[in-house]
Amino acid sequence: MEEREGVIRFRLEHRAAPPAAIAVIAELDAWRTVLHRLGLVGQDPARYHGLGFGNVSMRDAGGRGFLVTGSQTGHLASLGPDGYCRVLRCDVAANLIVAEGPVPPSSEALSHGAVYAARPRAGCVLHGHSPDIWRMADILGLPCSDPAVPYGTPAMAGEVERLCVERLEPDRGLFVMGGHEDGVIVYGATPSTAGQLLVSTLTQALQRLALSASAR
Repeated sequence: MEEREGVIRFRLEHRAAPPAAIAVIAELDAWRTVLHRLGLVGQDPARYHGLGFGNVSMRDAGGRGFLVTGSQTGHLASLGPDGYCRVLRCDVAANLIVAEGPVPPSSEALSHGAVYAARPRAGCVLHGHSPDIWRMADILGLPCSDPAVPYGTPAMAGEVERLCVERLEPDRGLFVMGGHEDGVIVYGATPSTAGQLLVSTLTQALQRLALSASAR
């Protein structure tokens, strides 16, 4: 079966609710805008059959799960509070997400939840799509999930948890998704920590690509 970006594969219980306050999501939303401008999040007719890609989340300081971008919001250059959903429960074993907010959660919410479960010190998770990082993953020594594991599934959530625990640090880390074209997941204590790690890794990948090209 052909992988389709943005398709929710978990069981979802979602109820409409008011959006989070702008003060709560301001830093995360600013980084989401940065990633959109860099082409790490978005929607492009020339990429992935024109479907939206990439999503961001942060742990809810009030202890009510985590806030994540809504499903099918990749085409929007900026989101604001109405573009986020609060995940109240993420049960990987039951393939279940319970959420509330003005939009349903991203199709990658299960993977975000797996990072938070595996790394209690992670306060933010960013999922971007970078052909450059993906191509340079081996050269940069980046951990990679099993290519046979499809995105948005309990199996991927389990693979995410394994990589976080076995290969990455407690408070920050980045890995590529072997079975999800160009997919990259990064986490950090804050949106800025995670965002800076993602951008610095992209910079390293571009540098290596330039050196490789000049050596030909």
